[in-house]
Amino acid sequence: MSETESRLFDHPSWLYLLREFDTLYRHGSAGGSRLIRAHRKRVRDTLSMVIDANPAITLRAPEVKPVTAHLPRALDLGERGVVGSMARALSRVAPLLTWEYGYEKVPKALAQKYAYCEVLGPRGPVRSDRLVLGFVLFAPRTTYPQHSHQEIEESYISIAGAWSENDTAVHAPGSLILNRPDHEHRITTADLDPCLLAYAWVGPEERLSAPGMKLSASRKQRMSEGI
Repeated sequence: MSETESRLFDHPSWLYLLREFDTLYRHGSAGGSRLIRAHRKRVRDTLSMVIDANPAITLRAPEVKPVTAHLPRALDLGERGVVGSMARALSRVAPLLTWEYGYEKVPKALAQKYAYCEVLGPRGPVRSDRLVLGFVLFAPRTTYPQHSHQEIEESYISIAGAWSENDTAVHAPGSLILNRPDHEHRITTADLDPCLLAYAWVGPEERLSAPGMKLSASRKQRMSEGI
């Protein structure tokens, strides 16, 4: 499939999807947190500038991973939830998504249960060097190992399914979690249903274009290596 390039306003389904991100980050609650409030503002202000600039769209070849077999169920759950409009907007472009792992080496078990897709960012399809937006999909009973993002501030907004980060709380659709740069975090998902999260990355342009994603060494491995 050859790449074709046009502009955002030529593709209403992608435009409406980005407007759903804007709605989530503009009208959702910060829960009284100054840091979350500031992050939400950074995301929506940058997104507004990106949309106004009518950026290029480069349609990549669609790609699936084993976990994308759970996407229809996740979208069904999402459409019945508090952020149903986001799930519906995502369903309109679902056949065009490029699902990836983001790591050079992915544990075999994780490769069956996890993937992400970028919808706005340096790699497109909607091009931006200043902000990354996308989705992460997890199968039921998934453990996403401990990891962090150097110089990148990350937020997740739940679209479907229940999940926990660092075993500290259970997060339901509509909730937002903020991970500051270099914050180590581990995700687990519920037993019966898949989990779909929207994510946003804010950080230096050079880091967003080359995030260098790495899973953290396990506690056992760190001890054996004397770390």
